[in-house]
Formats: sequence, structure tokens, C-alpha cells
Amino acid sequence: MRRRVVVTGMGMVSALGNTVEESWQAMKAGKSGIGRITKFDTTDFPVHIAGEVKNLDTSLYMDDKDARKMAPFSHFAVAAAVQAYQQSGLEQSAYDKDRAGILVGNGIGGFDEFGNAALKLFEKGPNGISPLAIPKLISNECAGNVAMRLGWKGPTAVVCTACASGTDAITMAADMIRAGRADIMVAGGTEAAITEVSIGGFAKLTALTTEFADQPQKASRPFDKDRAGFVMGEGAGIIILEDYEHAKARGAKIICEFAGGAMTGDAYHLTSPTPEGTGAAKAFTLALADAGLEPTDIGYINAHGTSTPVNDPSETKAIKLAFGEHAYKLKVSSTKSMHAHALGGAGGIEAIVAIKALTENFVPPTINLDQAGEGCDLDYVPHVGQAVELKAVMSDSLGFGGHNGVVCFKKYEA
Repeated sequence: MRRRVVVTGMGMVSALGNTVEESWQAMKAGKSGIGRITKFDTTDFPVHIAGEVKNLDTSLYMDDKDARKMAPFSHFAVAAAVQAYQQSGLEQSAYDKDRAGILVGNGIGGFDEFGNAALKLFEKGPNGISPLAIPKLISNECAGNVAMRLGWKGPTAVVCTACASGTDAITMAADMIRAGRADIMVAGGTEAAITEVSIGGFAKLTALTTEFADQPQKASRPFDKDRAGFVMGEGAGIIILEDYEHAKARGAKIICEFAGGAMTGDAYHLTSPTPEGTGAAKAFTLALADAGLEPTDIGYINAHGTSTPVNDPSETKAIKLAFGEHAYKLKVSSTKSMHAHALGGAGGIEAIVAIKALTENFVPPTINLDQAGEGCDLDYVPHVGQAVELKAVMSDSLGFGGHNGVVCFKKYEA
């Protein structure tokens, strides 16, 4: 029999709060964490707003000396991983650290450090570049820093599939446990891309909204007719996945069960999804099959829902292709309307949102959805969250380059 995989810990850093509970309570209340960018002067930029992480005290999770050797995307990952680790009870348990691994999704790496190094190069020449520039900016360091903080020596890697990175990391980590390569895995995603290069680059792609600059909390509008692009966010979402028998043997408190996951590719375009949503629909269908569930078993989907003109109708079509008539009975919401789009960190954050919805039987809203746009005709839970009895939930992430990732969680039964 295939090994069962359960969730025993969760951690989050987002624009809405620096813990799972802070972020979740804000989402339940329909609050927005989007505001004016404070990380750099946006005077010459067409975009002035983002969902920034605020007042994260890294000393709660790492030594100051170690923190100085990390870029923010690693700070977020380590903070969320330590939160998840503490909730899991592993600190008080005996376990084999050679059988504990890390798979963290990340789309961009230390863009801020890259920008700083380039600036030093042009200002002072190559001798001006910090010796820590490369260790701080390369994408794999977020996983490496988590491994060093926890002392875990099992499979350790970073998944880079753009905005699907965090979701794909969870699926791949669960597969590691199912295959017997590990007993415990840290899994999720992290990103810190509110930088000059990132904001400037995404703005040039016309992917970011320039609307509602004077009302930032209204700017992210998934599925709304007035949506005009996504709002950049940042943060991390990390879960502890564990072999069920391993968790049971140490008396762990099990939050829920990882039911299944899937990854597909569109092979269509550098940035756009297939207009008909066929690649994403296949990922939903494969994830259901992996979970051994029927479409009617799913009660809620935390949608990718980026608030872009192209994504939202395509994703809606994908859901309808995969779920048929049941699509109209599903609750579908995009919490990016509140915490913005954390790119490679989004899948981790939103998987946790789906889990919280499952365990509390409460679906968070899509705020700013005043009038649904053309082709967006599902129940997106506008403005106000809803209490709903849930058996199983999904979260999907759709990345540039045609990466489609879906994860599914169900209520734990012994």
C-alpha cells in the first residue's frame, strides 16, 4: 500500500501577518495587506503598490549573525519553517534527521541582492561586490538555510516553476515520502520580489496593475470586470508533511491529510496560459485521481486568481472542464485579493489557506469582486467569507511558462 502523508505543522509570513493565525484571521475578515511600496522610491516607476511583509522579527527564528548572511526570501522561508516545526511537535520528538528533508519552491531568488551587486559593480567595480552576494542571492539557499536551521540532512532542494513553485514543491515532497525516500519533509514556497528590477520588469510585461494607485486595497480584483493586472506580494508558506505511521508513532497532532497532487505543462506560451484552460484542467483531473477522490468530494478551491485579464477566465474554464456541473456548486476564492501575489511563495501560502478552510469549515472571500468579468461565472465568494462544511479542498497555481500545479487535502480520519 502507498504510504499515507499527513500535515503536522504550518508556518506563514505574508502581507497580512507574520504567522498563520494572524494572516488567516485577516483573510476571514476580508482585510487587505496591500499598500504603498516602502522598500524603494517608486517615483519613476509606473507601479507604486504591493503586498509587503511588515515588521518581521527575524530574531524569533534565527541568530542575528545568520540573518545577516541571508536575503529576505530566505528569512521568510526560515521563519515559516520554524513556525511549522514548532507546531509539529518535532522539537520534543525523537526522529532520524537523515530521513527529514526540505523542498521549497522559489521563482526568482534574491533579486534584491542581485540588484545590489550590480549597483556595486557599476559604482565601484568588481572589488565592490560583497563576498556574500552569491550565497545570498542564489535560489537554492532558501532550502539550504532551512536545512541548516533545523539540522535536517535528508533530500534538500528548491523547485523553480515560476508561480507554481510552492505548489509543486508540496506535491514533490509528498512523493518523496510516498516513495520511502524520507519520513518528514518541509514543503512550500517563498519569495521576496518587491524590488526595483522585479517591479520594473513585471511592469514592462504589463502584468502588474497600475490602477487604484490611490486606493491600494482595491487594486487586486480577481475575477472582477475591472481587474487590470496582478499586485506583487511577498512572503512564505511552509507545511510539515509526514508519513502517517511516523506521525502516529510519535503521537503527533495531525492537522489534515495530503490527498493528492499533480503537475502539468501547457507547452503554449512564455507567459500566458492556454486560453481554454486545458493544461490546468488536466492538473485538476490528475490530482483528483491521485487523491482517489471524485469531483463532487471537493467543496472549495483556493484559486490562482491573479486578477489579470488572461488568467481569470482561463482558470474558470479549467475548473469547469475538470469538474463539469459540480463547478457551479464549488466555492472558489482568490485570497490574492488580500495578500497579493507572492509568486513562488504563493502556492505555499495558499495551500495553508485551503487547509485552514478545511479544518475550520470556513471559506475566505474574494474581496473587491463587485461585478464578475466576462467568462467568470462561478461562485467566487465575493466580499464576505462563508461557513461551509468541507470534506476535501484544493489549491492551484499556474506559472509563467505553462506550469500548472494542484494540491488536494482532505480531513484526517484515523
